[in-house]
This record gives sequence, C-alpha cells and structure tokens, in this order.
Amino acid sequence: MSHFLGEFDCKLDAKGRMVIPSNLKKQLPEAEREGLVVNRGFEKNLVVYTKQEWDVIAGELAKLNPYEPKNREFIRYFNRGATELNLDSANRVLLPKSLMDYAGIKSEVTLLCLFNKIEIWAKESYDSHLDNEPENFASLAAEVMGNAGRRTDV
Repeated sequence: MSHFLGEFDCKLDAKGRMVIPSNLKKQLPEAEREGLVVNRGFEKNLVVYTKQEWDVIAGELAKLNPYEPKNREFIRYFNRGATELNLDSANRVLLPKSLMDYAGIKSEVTLLCLFNKIEIWAKESYDSHLDNEPENFASLAAEVMGNAGRRTDV
C-alpha cells in the first residue's frame, strides 16, 4: 500500500479542473492507468483514493449487514457523490461541481496527503481548520497515541 506524503496548494481553472502537482503525481504511478475516486469527506472536504484503495474500502462496506438501518444509512452517505476521476493529458482532473459545492471549493485548494488518501480542502477552510490547533499538541499526541505501542522517541 502506498503512503502519500505532502501538502500542496493548487488553483482550479474556470471549469473546475485541477493540475495534480508533479511531486504528488510521482506518488500516483497507477493513476493514469486505473484512475482515482473522489468522494465527500467527513469535515466538508473531499477525499481522493486510488482505485485500488477504493476497492478495498468498497469491500469493507459490502461486508456490513444490509439489514441494519444504520449500516444502510452510512453506506448511502459515504458513497454520496463518489466519482471516478481520470487524468487528462495535462495531468488534470475535473472535480464534480456537486462535490465542490459540498466542500465550499471555489478556485484555491490545499491537498493534504494522509497515508492512503488525499484530502482536498478549500484553502480558506483548511487554513481556518488548522488555526484551531490544540494549544498543547503534545497532550493530544499522548491521548491519541500514548498507549498505541508506538515508538516513544519520535
């Protein structure tokens, strides 16, 4: 499994196309052949997956009991707006208007790589979200990672 790394600021053209930054494209060798999938994130952002990663997630969702109403509801909301993206010859992807509206994306975005996915944020939303960083990040780290059996010398 690939782990993506980086944070990139991008501009969309008038049609909603975004050029994939070259340093990110190097991390997506299968994207031209297999495509990508974008859907709604949990915090009014978008999330991009490789097709291979999306298939893993879809497999997990398919295992949920469809007779449970909460499972059906989650699957519907999770898949709402999910769209395949294909890179054109200029290394651009066209973001669907409905997803751009959901995330409040107009022309400037920040791409944040998070292990197996890439979040797309409206630049102003991303900046605002990170302006609310906890005063004591070390306390948050201890709370989240303290008993995870991880290295302590990081």
